[in-house]
Amino acid sequence: MFYREEETYIFGENLKSMKKTFLLIICIITVLPVVNATRRLVPQQYTSIQAAINAAVTHDTVLVSPGTYYENINFRAKGIVVASNFILTNDTATIDATVIDGSQPVIPDSASCVIIAGKDATTSMDTNAVITGFKITGGSGTKWNDEHNSGTIYREGGGILVQYFSPRILHNHITYNHATDMSGGMASAGGGAIRCGDSNPLIHNNVIDNNMGRYGAGVVFNYCGGIIRNNLIAHNTGGQDFGGSGLWILGANSQASPRIVANNTIIYNHSGGPGGGIRAWSTNMSVINNILWGNTAFTGNQIFSGGSTVTATYNDIEDGYSGSGNINIDPEFDASNYFLSGTSPCIDKGDSTAGYNDLPDPLNPSSANFPSKGSLRNDMGAYGGPHCSLLSSLNTIWTGQGPATNMGPEPEIKIIPNPVRYEADIVMNVGTENALSTELFDMNGRSVRRLPVDPVQQGKCRFRFFRGSLPSGNYLLVLSSYRNVLAKKSLIID
Repeated sequence: MFYREEETYIFGENLKSMKKTFLLIICIITVLPVVNATRRLVPQQYTSIQAAINAAVTHDTVLVSPGTYYENINFRAKGIVVASNFILTNDTATIDATVIDGSQPVIPDSASCVIIAGKDATTSMDTNAVITGFKITGGSGTKWNDEHNSGTIYREGGGILVQYFSPRILHNHITYNHATDMSGGMASAGGGAIRCGDSNPLIHNNVIDNNMGRYGAGVVFNYCGGIIRNNLIAHNTGGQDFGGSGLWILGANSQASPRIVANNTIIYNHSGGPGGGIRAWSTNMSVINNILWGNTAFTGNQIFSGGSTVTATYNDIEDGYSGSGNINIDPEFDASNYFLSGTSPCIDKGDSTAGYNDLPDPLNPSSANFPSKGSLRNDMGAYGGPHCSLLSSLNTIWTGQGPATNMGPEPEIKIIPNPVRYEADIVMNVGTENALSTELFDMNGRSVRRLPVDPVQQGKCRFRFFRGSLPSGNYLLVLSSYRNVLAKKSLIID
């Protein structure tokens, strides 16, 4: 199934398509230039991204230089482009060098890194908003009234929160965000990386990793249509309330376009509920040319489609799934960035329709251009098809295939860094135990927080700890099973 993309404006010009050249430079094709559009530079002209957004009007571009910006930005219902210098250089290093860090919100209940929202459904089809070229991290979600169940409050969208708008979310690294805090009467919390409601977004060429949510730790589509394609979605955890730690797709509204999940690599996500890779709920969707591997869940490790119609074709799905062209073979990733190895069974195994073909190598037009491999036939996963590109580096992400550090065979906890100021990585080797729990105790022996333990592979687990409102002091992190205490570790909050 193919359909036309909506128009996007960059620097006041209509970006109809992005073609690869030999040097991987983005070619911006001018169609219907917009009068009086302005490029607003941060920090050269504006000291913050939000200040530039406040001054911008429809079709303006807020162009952000490398640096770390401790902000929780809001597009304020404007059809504008907010971009890093990646759109000028196409250098993926620029993505991780230009950081929107939402860990210091002015208003704790408005702690998404990015909010792109309209006032009502009249703007649901507006596709002018673009967020591209950033590392988006540290967000903890926004208190949000459910539009389809008035009076029910959720905390949603740790990284990006979308409502009544159809933005283009392109070439970002969305990592270590969470939507898990249910305090204050929340029904639940979800959409750790991205939450979209009543919209038709394009989510394209992003790395979405190590986010947490009690449902949809990676991406939530709540009564949405849209396209999710050529993304790497990995190591997201949670799902203990409503499942779905890779993708969580619920329903559709009257304005929703088809839900298409194409050429993504969805791997090593874990859900305490149904659907480790994809949780489809009362909806219908097309899943084509993807890799779903190493995901784990209470039920439905790769795809849980209860009450939904999921048409899955030409995917590599661990444990198998009914559909034309689907395979169930280890995808054989390279050591870094989850490129396909030269012997991967996913090379040239996607849909053979020409419209899905990989881009050609300019020097050898019958062969695919890197990062695709083999011939022009579609490669399954994030590095296949006509829209693939290089993604933000993942060299430091632990794949679950081996220990992150030189851990011994005995249960062990590592906290990095320790002392903790705002947040830390907690890495555990838990041996062969199961039925695990982790609790944080203060020096009076009182339990102050119970932390989820959802191993991505038996014996190994890694997750993000967020200080939240805990006061400074010494604490004890205790890992236990139903039989005994396995390990203890002093945790100091600075």
